[in-house]
Amino acid sequence: MLKKFILRYWLLILVTMLLVIVQSVISLYLPDLMSDIVDKGITKGDVSYIWKVGGEMLIYSLISAACAIFASYTSSNVSMGLGRDLRGAIFEKVNSFSLEEIDQFSTSSLITRTTNDVTQIQQATMMILRMVVMAPVMAIGGILMAINKDAKLTSVLFISVPIMFAGLGLITWVVVPWFKSMQQKIDKLNLVLRERVTGIRVIRAFNKEEHEKKRFSEANNDLTSTALKINRVASTLFPYMMIVMNFTMIMIIWFGAKQIDVGQLQVGQMMAVMQYVMQIMFSFIMISVIFVFLPRASVSIKRINEVLSITPKIRDLPPSQISSTDQTWYENIHENSIKGVVEFDNVTFCYPNAGEPVLENITFKALPGKITAIIGATGSGKSTLLNLIPRFYDVTTGSVKIDGIDVREFPLSILRKNIGYATQKAIIFSGTIRENIRFGREWITDEMVEHAADIAQVMEFASRYPEGLDYVIDQAGLNLSGGQKQRVSIARTIAGKPMIYLFDDTFSALDFKTDAKVRLRLFRETSDATVIIVAQRVATIMHADQIIVLSDGRIVGIGTHSELLESNETYRDIVDSQLSREEI
Repeated sequence: MLKKFILRYWLLILVTMLLVIVQSVISLYLPDLMSDIVDKGITKGDVSYIWKVGGEMLIYSLISAACAIFASYTSSNVSMGLGRDLRGAIFEKVNSFSLEEIDQFSTSSLITRTTNDVTQIQQATMMILRMVVMAPVMAIGGILMAINKDAKLTSVLFISVPIMFAGLGLITWVVVPWFKSMQQKIDKLNLVLRERVTGIRVIRAFNKEEHEKKRFSEANNDLTSTALKINRVASTLFPYMMIVMNFTMIMIIWFGAKQIDVGQLQVGQMMAVMQYVMQIMFSFIMISVIFVFLPRASVSIKRINEVLSITPKIRDLPPSQISSTDQTWYENIHENSIKGVVEFDNVTFCYPNAGEPVLENITFKALPGKITAIIGATGSGKSTLLNLIPRFYDVTTGSVKIDGIDVREFPLSILRKNIGYATQKAIIFSGTIRENIRFGREWITDEMVEHAADIAQVMEFASRYPEGLDYVIDQAGLNLSGGQKQRVSIARTIAGKPMIYLFDDTFSALDFKTDAKVRLRLFRETSDATVIIVAQRVATIMHADQIIVLSDGRIVGIGTHSELLESNETYRDIVDSQLSREEI
């Protein structure tokens, strides 16, 4: 999955690799020049030769530095661009998820995968581009150059390299399993922190600050202890490598001095071999760094792939799978206007992995120009029923139809553009009241926004602010009351003038006077549209053209207020619990 994102930067990756190779080759050539200066220049007192070769070393060093700078620039572009693309892909994929797929991941986990996991991949990409080419070139090239100078002295590596790899393998084997648990613990910490911030009012109301501090401390300490274990083990890697490298140097000097003493080796050659061995050992240190970062990056890649590899269950059907009898319907859907006839045909719905259906054998029809109300006890399936119309979930059996066509055959963009949905919990975004009502729909004019605000009684409180509809709302609407947030949500729903309106207990936070005003204006505005209202208050829906009574996921009554009072015991019990005999 990650391959297609990396291939976008193949040219920059190729340039980076070429620059790193040039830098590595120059680094391998410099000790050879230094050896010549010592053996041919210093020992013979040839100053001109020293200046000549020293000038070459300076030029090559400048070229190597330039390559390093440009390689750093290109590798940064690749890693940062890859991170940007991954974040965008994850965000786009999550946007396409149905509620079923979103339920598979917690919100905190999706945030961690979009931020922390992508950062791990960025860092690993930067190091790999710089080191994964340089380390082998330096290691193999260094060995060849060292053997060329003196094979006997280079044979010391047959002892030190296996020792180095043994320690590296042991450390990697210990650390890798901890990386996966560390990412999961970051998820847990984000979850606790998110709940602490979003639930601050409830926490304070129940005086549970200390309890939440304890939860956060436990999650924080758990993450810290895991990170410390990883870092303690990983921190032994570099001292271990340095000890092996220093003992290797001692061995080279020991055996080299003996060879110089018997005239089998020159001083410059021994110095060159020492530098090559240093380069070889440093290349293995680079490899060790890659081995430290790769396991964590591989865990992050797996976690991101889990998100990107999911195929959303709710998506547009290809035209070949459209079963509509009207052959031109799908092709002309963009030009067609939806009339808004909503029909449930023997619908049964069961949540994933749930034992029993939430809705069972639901059949009714909601017509344009009519108000259909749904009422029932808590947990009877009212909100779930509404969620099936815009395809937040798909039915288990049966079908939901609009204008006689299964909603699964509509393009999602067309389906949802023709549905105005006010959720049970008013969702408010940071920005102005006007921006919340328009909600990114640029085709909605200021006149349409103001008209919707007037109908939903938003202007009643917005006019108190000097900015009016341009009053800035805090994140999550913290500077608005519950009723004000619901009115903004209602205005957002009606601003686009859809043909189907869904109100999920949207009037519950309004006082009776404001409720009556909003409903009066709203029902006049939506006289040609289909309106479906979920409500707990009988007073909100008693004048509806059709009232559907739900009980345990089944329809136990359909009719007007007066009809149900006479014939339906469940509805009569609800009414008796809310209204007096005079009000009834």
